[in-house]
Amino acid sequence: MLPFDSLSRSRNDSPMRLTNFLFRPTYAQKLSMLATFPLILAGVAIAMVVAVQSRNLAEREIQALEHQLIEAKKAELRNYVTQARNSFSHIYGRAAPNDDIAKEQVTQILSAMIYGKDGFFFVYDYTGTNLVSPRQTRYIGRNWSGLTDSTGTPVVDELINLARGGAGWHSFLWEKTSTGEEAQMVAYVVGLQDWQWAVGTGVFIDDVLSTVAAARADVETRVRRTFFSIGGITLSALIVVFASGMVLNIRERRLADAKLKQLTQRVFDAQEEERGRVARELHDGISQILVGVRYALDVARRRVGHPDQTHAETALNRGIENLGTAIIEVRRISRDLRPGVLDDLGLGPALKALTDDFAQRTGIDTKFSTVVFRNRLDQNSKIALYRIAQEALTNIERHANASCVTIDLRGHTKGATMTIKDDGCGLPPSNARVGSGIGLRNMQERIEQLDGTLRLLSSRGANSGTTIEVRLPLSHLLPPGEATLGTAPNVTGQSV
Repeated sequence: MLPFDSLSRSRNDSPMRLTNFLFRPTYAQKLSMLATFPLILAGVAIAMVVAVQSRNLAEREIQALEHQLIEAKKAELRNYVTQARNSFSHIYGRAAPNDDIAKEQVTQILSAMIYGKDGFFFVYDYTGTNLVSPRQTRYIGRNWSGLTDSTGTPVVDELINLARGGAGWHSFLWEKTSTGEEAQMVAYVVGLQDWQWAVGTGVFIDDVLSTVAAARADVETRVRRTFFSIGGITLSALIVVFASGMVLNIRERRLADAKLKQLTQRVFDAQEEERGRVARELHDGISQILVGVRYALDVARRRVGHPDQTHAETALNRGIENLGTAIIEVRRISRDLRPGVLDDLGLGPALKALTDDFAQRTGIDTKFSTVVFRNRLDQNSKIALYRIAQEALTNIERHANASCVTIDLRGHTKGATMTIKDDGCGLPPSNARVGSGIGLRNMQERIEQLDGTLRLLSSRGANSGTTIEVRLPLSHLLPPGEATLGTAPNVTGQSV
């Protein structure tokens, strides 16, 4: 039962994977489609343009070839008619309109003029009666006025009209004596006006049409071959693009996985570092203080029944003092973990409290200044700027040997800027720094999460100092109507 369930599940998953690929593509699939579709469209467009242009060019060449071949046939026909007329011109030129003997002589001459398999001369009088047709004698002596070919094209009447006008060309379908089938014929006819005769001959152009049809078929074959060649090139390019995309996708995914592992490890390291810091402060600070409180209370308990109560009172006072110190330490640790003043009063008062505590603890002259922009920063921006200031002050305390620190916070038309300066020894070159530099990376990552920028200006040397400039875009300043109301002002009457 289990293999059948697995097989059914795999069959059901295939359409779902196809649906997800078509309607919910991943970012890599979107990039692949974005690179593939223009290539497909370009290949199709190039193939169509080449096919159309090749077909048009070949059609013009075929039409020129057809015209050239037909003109050669016409020139040949004109020569035949001219030779035939020269053969009986001495008879026709001296004969009267009703000279039956002369007419009989001319019909005999024309009847004898046959050439090739199907070539012959024909004669019709202007009434439509056939007088000469040596290869198709059934037409002789009968009136064919109104005769049309299988497509409805007038034959005899048109030949007579051309002869009345002097001479002309006519194309129609006519039966070939060699095969008994209809074929396209081009005829040239001249008029003997004195006798009211239409004399002419024709030549079949089925060989020309076959040549043209073969040329057109060859053109279609070449166009189709060209189209397939372009399609093959496009398909090869698509395969290359797809393979490159797959390689890049796998490579980027591996890099992303490696970066994710590094980031996860850094998060764990930061958590462990913070836990270690809290544990050390609890052990070295509050734990020692509470031990002192317990010792004082124990001394006071033993002195309670003693006649001299002075020592008990002193021990109780010492215990109360130590307990107050423990409470202060607990508040300090709590403030470091999450300052309540940041949520209650805003960023300005929180930074002011941070700098005052830093100055009192380290003895470094620390100044904080800001301008009014009415608590306009969103919550994420407040937390990020506070943590960056906190990290910067920690670095200054540990490494800068500074005597003066200034923090300036202000809003402007492009967003908000916080600047932290010290007059310490500056930072060493990046290739000479020892350690992971996790503090600077944390500051950089915090501000990048908010689409902001962080600039670090420093030079190594006595009193060269370091400047950290943090900029937030205008999108992180709330509109005036959405800014938090009722925030208490800081010491300079400003609320951010």
